[in-house]
Amino acid sequence: MRKENLALTQEWDKTFPKSDKVDHSKVTFVNRYGITLAADMYVLKNAEGKLPAIAVSGPFGAVKEQCSGLYAQTMAQRGFLTVAFDPSFTGESGGNVRYMASPDINTEDFMAAVDFLSLHESVDADRIGIIGICGWGGMAINAAALDTRVKATAAVTMYDMTRVNAKGYFDSADSEEARYQAKAAMCAQRLADLKAGEYKLGGGVVDPLPEDAPFFVKDYYDYYKTPRGYHPRSLNSNGGWNVIGCESFINQPILQYSSEIRSAVLLVHGEKAHSCYFSRDAYADMVKNSKFADNKELLILPDTVHTDLYDGGGRDAIPFDKLTAFFSENLK
Repeated sequence: MRKENLALTQEWDKTFPKSDKVDHSKVTFVNRYGITLAADMYVLKNAEGKLPAIAVSGPFGAVKEQCSGLYAQTMAQRGFLTVAFDPSFTGESGGNVRYMASPDINTEDFMAAVDFLSLHESVDADRIGIIGICGWGGMAINAAALDTRVKATAAVTMYDMTRVNAKGYFDSADSEEARYQAKAAMCAQRLADLKAGEYKLGGGVVDPLPEDAPFFVKDYYDYYKTPRGYHPRSLNSNGGWNVIGCESFINQPILQYSSEIRSAVLLVHGEKAHSCYFSRDAYADMVKNSKFADNKELLILPDTVHTDLYDGGGRDAIPFDKLTAFFSENLK
């Protein structure tokens, strides 16, 4: 398979400090659509033998230099070989047109990471897990439902991007008429883009922040638009997705067969996160009438908001001890 020639930044340009306990390197791998994905690989210094491995991605609209890299580096300190990757069409990864998303292609991105790890000389192919953050939490669950090689999945502060696109926040636009209007606007935008010769960007996190912005918008601003989490390649920190970038999410629910996942799944969410209902409902659907409910868990963290689980929120909110125990147990 021919890889695209990607321009990979070699200097450390993350939003988190570099650990002196792990080795870091840039790697690439190709998904089944021929798109070359860029990733940061982390492994404990002087690690020996075949290691358990974890692929990490998210949030939706972020890059590997933000929180997925923090998760990957931290889990590498705890003995796992990890990769944090940029999804197709974003960050340093390949794929044209830029800033598009796809329920299928982005699920495949996780599976391509599992391909890479399965064939890596330092990885035990029978001990591979995945972590999806925010919108990639839903993708991770979808990948777990499809990829029998995945032995453990953690979805952290997850979004179901198909649900929010089809029904709006808190299902406030869950009607045939609302979906019709959304689809009609997308179809009109497709023609406008073709006439203009370029794809119109939807805009990242709103800036400047309106005084009357809802709390969750302020929460995102505090991460993506401040030194805490800003990155020049992050869609959310800058121009955002294309307006039509998430069009297919309206009609393609990704969690249809989550109750058939046989491997272990841990959902982690903040009690005060606007998005908490995604994890609560996803867990309920996953265990309802399922033969495989015993290894599924929902962990709700008190006094925790959505972006606290991006970088700890300044108070170590990410339960890395729990994640370590979960993956250690299920990647034996």
